[in-house]
Amino acid sequence: MNVYDFDGTIYYTNCTVSFAIWCMLRHPKLLFTYAPATAVTVALYKMGKLPKYKAILRLFSFLGMIDDFDLQIKKYWDKHEKKISAWYIAQKQPDDLIISASPECIIEPIAARLGVKFIATEYDREYNVMLNNLMFAKEKARYIFDHGFPVIDNFYSDSLSDMPIALCAEKAFLITDKARKVNDWPEFDEEIMKKVRREIDTGTNIHLD
Repeated sequence: MNVYDFDGTIYYTNCTVSFAIWCMLRHPKLLFTYAPATAVTVALYKMGKLPKYKAILRLFSFLGMIDDFDLQIKKYWDKHEKKISAWYIAQKQPDDLIISASPECIIEPIAARLGVKFIATEYDREYNVMLNNLMFAKEKARYIFDHGFPVIDNFYSDSLSDMPIALCAEKAFLITDKARKVNDWPEFDEEIMKKVRREIDTGTNIHLD
């Protein structure tokens, strides 16, 4: 079984942020409600005054503000499906697994189009709550172990924060160059571990290219 991160790995950019912008352009009221609040959220998080899970919840909150969510997510993927990386399409297998921190309501439609399984953050749009842990970093590896998935042959991610699940795979690859280049995962050493810890703490991707 091959396992893939989604954002920045087989799809360049973050689909949650991209879809939020899509919705703001089609629902201008979000520009006066969601956008300013998000700017404050980002500032507070960067200053260390807001925990990561609360910042993520606030980022996800726009999903409950869209009355025509089903229509908009369909139109979004109608336009953006073509941005799935060509290297992935060329090697896609029916038993592939996508595992992503993005909300499952965004990931599910594109996984269905690709014909592959997926795991994503379970998020309730009505109550603005996560129904499981944020599918980030070690949570991905924990989920794989807890649910008895088969051996991971190959794992692909653009993020060093995915080191826990990369170590579970027979072979791991780091994706760079805007989701276009597949590299061997860097050797496990002290310098890489410093970068991993920094990326997990900040929630940002550290690229080696």
